[in-house]
Amino acid sequence: MARNNKENKKPEGEQQERGELVDKLVAINRVTKVVKGGRRFGFAALVIVGDGKGRVGYGSGKAKEVMESKQKATQDAKKSLVRIPLREGRTLHHDVKGRFGSGRVILRAAPPGTGIIAGGPMRAVFETLGIQDIVAKSVGSSNPYNMVRATFDALEKLQSPKDTAARRGKKIGEIIGNRESGRKSKEQAA
Repeated sequence: MARNNKENKKPEGEQQERGELVDKLVAINRVTKVVKGGRRFGFAALVIVGDGKGRVGYGSGKAKEVMESKQKATQDAKKSLVRIPLREGRTLHHDVKGRFGSGRVILRAAPPGTGIIAGGPMRAVFETLGIQDIVAKSVGSSNPYNMVRATFDALEKLQSPKDTAARRGKKIGEIIGNRESGRKSKEQAA
């Protein structure tokens, strides 16, 4: 199997379990600092950490060695864990868009059995989050840092029917009922 240079820069995510958290290495970069005596090499890592039940975070770390940079990134990711509301513990409640810099992502809820249809860094986020069915599209920058941040921007915009009902001062059945009655009226109009 031949691989191009872009794929070599982004290795497959390594997966380890620590307690109940799972971490995935999304990207590792070799960075160079030019000093008077020559070049000093280091490594920058991007890691996603999640529990597979709706909590996920990302972090980056830099160090002289690969393992040290990965450990720093993992510690940073654990500090930034956020809870994301999931429908039936497997997909999103609604479609959502996110952006960071020139990276834009579109996340769509999917029916059971669809699987994770997403590329690269977004796939790592969804796997560690515990999403089983989703369709995602990235537009613009393919930089893994921008894609991960855009994905988190989209995920943080998600609202569950429970949150929406509490904000509006209504019951969940009224919120979900309105959605279903809207569908029926659209079907009757067609």
